[in-house]
Amino acid sequence: MSTSTEVQQDTRFFGHPRGLANLFGVEMWERFSYYGMLGILPIYLYYKVDQGGLGLAQESALGIVGAYGGLVYLSAVIGAWVADRLLGSERTLFYSAVLIMIGHLSLALLPGLTGIGVGLVCVAVGSGGLKSNATAIVGTLYADGDERRDAGFTIFYMGVNLGGFVGPLLTGLAQSEVGFHLGFGLAAIGMALGLIQYTLGRKNLGDKAREIPNPLPSSQRALAIGAAVLLVVAIAVLVMTGVVNPGNLADVVVVVVGVISVIYFLVILTSRKITSDERSRVFSFIPMFIASAVFFSLYQQQFTVVAAYTDQRLNRNLFGWELPVPWVNSINPVFIIVFAPLLAALWTKLGERQPSTPMKFVLGTVLMGAAFLLFLPMVGSGQNASPMLALVGILFVFTIAELCLSPVGLSLSTKLAPAAFRTQMVALNFLSISFGTAMSGKLAEYYSVDDEAPYFSTVGGVAIGVGVLLFLGIPFIRKLMKGVH
Repeated sequence: MSTSTEVQQDTRFFGHPRGLANLFGVEMWERFSYYGMLGILPIYLYYKVDQGGLGLAQESALGIVGAYGGLVYLSAVIGAWVADRLLGSERTLFYSAVLIMIGHLSLALLPGLTGIGVGLVCVAVGSGGLKSNATAIVGTLYADGDERRDAGFTIFYMGVNLGGFVGPLLTGLAQSEVGFHLGFGLAAIGMALGLIQYTLGRKNLGDKAREIPNPLPSSQRALAIGAAVLLVVAIAVLVMTGVVNPGNLADVVVVVVGVISVIYFLVILTSRKITSDERSRVFSFIPMFIASAVFFSLYQQQFTVVAAYTDQRLNRNLFGWELPVPWVNSINPVFIIVFAPLLAALWTKLGERQPSTPMKFVLGTVLMGAAFLLFLPMVGSGQNASPMLALVGILFVFTIAELCLSPVGLSLSTKLAPAAFRTQMVALNFLSISFGTAMSGKLAEYYSVDDEAPYFSTVGGVAIGVGVLLFLGIPFIRKLMKGVH
């Protein structure tokens, strides 16, 4: 019996394979470190030096945070390619986790912008590699038709949200009580713990997790390595000469991801390997790609505009104690843990009567726009005067919008994918998130706490407008989807 068969028949972790506990743990600690660091990153960048920060202009700081998030999702595409062609998912995940830990240590120990540059690049590339491969390995733990599979993914995603909940609480407390570098240090410790427990349990993952599905021919490996080295050198030169700088980083990432996305679509649509029906389905994905990018350009402002809003406009006084700014980032994971199973149960109960995927995209985009309009009643209320309960309500709308769109985006990309381009269509879904996340930083450059009404009304109104256009286009999109619901 192969080790993969043994793994798939294993029931030692609450009826699931033991390897699921390992992946649950490494993903939980990675999300702990990722969201813990992300919670304190924007204020570290724009707080004055005497407050322990770097003293950057707020618009540059928020642009960097958005660009960094965009790079994480772009790296997920690269991580998937490395696993498919060079290393396999299991080894790619291991090296990605090592890179994340190095990144957090750099943020904790290296001074100023040097620590930011080295740290964020390492964490972005590592998180992208881990994100794409942890999910893939969970799939290898179950045989085709194994009824435990959906429950296994549910347990795995509980790890994601548990880490996302605890991370900002602990790093935020460390930052407010001691300083930023202890907060970044805690993120490094969290990732180290995840790496240790993953290393100890690697043998429980089986041979299938180590397979290289589409190995790159040895004749092409030197070329791939050479291209990677050239890319790293080119990026380093652009940064050192100031062509790419903190002020334009969000613009650069938006343009790069936009160009890559267009190339991906053109490569697939012009390929001779796809049928006319498959080509039609790819065309149907374009409006959904745009809606996804618009959605995430608002949703990911939790870490840009909402972070600045929490710092400067929210009343965080709780019985005489001021709540740390990053603690607000722990609200969304709680809502997801509570409401994701309820919404999943609702879709299951509705069965064929549930909204089509394009309609779920409409709901997600419109709700996301409405969430931004909900900030308008608090405009002009003064410094740190907006009620906490109002922001909790707005983040609840964020969550419901996310649950309408985000889980079905990945599923849709696999359903509409031509047989020859399954991985590339999943990559396109990640690219829509990457583009939107980088845009969340670009848009944040236009936000000002002194003149909020135009910002919230414009951004919210545009998202609702995109949702309405998508709604009007549903009959045409459904026709292009050729039977995919």
